[in-house]
Amino acid sequence: MLIQTLIERKRDGGALEPVEWHGLLDRYLRGDVPDYQMSALLMAVIWRGLDEDELIALTDAMLASGARLKWGSADIARVDKHSTGGVGDKVSLVLAPLVASCGVAVPMMSGRGLGHTGGTTDKLESIPGFRTDLTLGQVQAQVRSIGVAMFGQSDEIAPADRRLYALRDVTGTVPSIPLIAASILSKKRAEGLDGLVLDVKTGSGAFLPDLASAESLAEVMVRLGEAGGCRTTALITAMDRPLGRAIGNALELEEALQALTGEGPADLRELTSRLAVEMLLVARVSTTPADAAREVEEAIASGRALDRFRQLVEAQGGNPAIVDDPGGLPQATEVELFEAADDGTITAVDPRPLGRAVIEMGGGRRELGDSIDHSVGFVVTARPGMQVAAGQPVASVFARDPDGIEVGMQALRAAIRYGPADPPLPLIIRRITAAGREQP
Repeated sequence: MLIQTLIERKRDGGALEPVEWHGLLDRYLRGDVPDYQMSALLMAVIWRGLDEDELIALTDAMLASGARLKWGSADIARVDKHSTGGVGDKVSLVLAPLVASCGVAVPMMSGRGLGHTGGTTDKLESIPGFRTDLTLGQVQAQVRSIGVAMFGQSDEIAPADRRLYALRDVTGTVPSIPLIAASILSKKRAEGLDGLVLDVKTGSGAFLPDLASAESLAEVMVRLGEAGGCRTTALITAMDRPLGRAIGNALELEEALQALTGEGPADLRELTSRLAVEMLLVARVSTTPADAAREVEEAIASGRALDRFRQLVEAQGGNPAIVDDPGGLPQATEVELFEAADDGTITAVDPRPLGRAVIEMGGGRRELGDSIDHSVGFVVTARPGMQVAAGQPVASVFARDPDGIEVGMQALRAAIRYGPADPPLPLIIRRITAAGREQP
């Protein structure tokens, strides 16, 4: 296999055969293909894309590069959810124990913060003692025991994807729909899933701000999941404003606990419930959306969902007392209210400046090895369409020092806007299945 020939073929619009994708990744992991050649091939993919056979072959090759969760003759359906990320998106913290309490196994592999978006593993590690670095054996044992595990990607799973993503990150080859789809699905299929639900964000705070790109990514991932024998559904959801009120690791964890008791912001509860319904449907434990919705509602009202989160925390080394007393979570040293400057109507709350500010305040990573302050962030009560009076509190900043407070204040001044603006997006914009696009 001459790598230069593969690069030239892809550059000129041709396709690589499945055996070539498998051989290429195998040689890359062994060190026989240098980064500069792989970078050239990835750039050719950026410009030329991948056909359907190539996309399946690349995903299969990344999946085959590592280990997989093996469930044997387990008769309980296994389902996960993936979000493309957003500001204030703490849905996974509520969703995993909620769905597990409805009789579905949820082996949920999550990531750390990426760019201006937060990461589920960072939020979980706000809990004193909580471990996300589980081995696959530990994940399997825990899911069999309590029905749920929430863990980070390890070196065992899809190592080819890990290598390729690090290379894409420094070579300007991240924004490719087929490469994004193959990366996500190779990891999710390694969990041995029966079903997968995708939450693909769109809007100013999303990784893919425009709706057409979000729909295209969702459709590619649904096809790819189905081709791998995993029932897959996607929802296109809004990220033109933060989800919920809390932004920042410990603050979002506390808000998730509220949602598990049926309280907290309405948008968080609505989106979580809708995703839970979709998970029960792909798991085939419910036959209609109405039946699934009743099951979800009962799991929260009865306390089953909250109790399953308590079991999850204890199983992964965390202090379960925080479930009943969130005061045990990291607390910011400095807190200050942000007030409306004038009378008027808020027309936009841009998530991106707030997500970036959390990083600058110490709540996210500029580099992979950075430690983070779990306590910092925002609670934003401002919403598009909200009428306010001058001096009315519309947000709070949580920081570790006065400099952090100032960073937060500047971000809120940039994010909260008045005057003409497009109307906010519907919370749930589209549903995409193997059958095509549907209204939500």
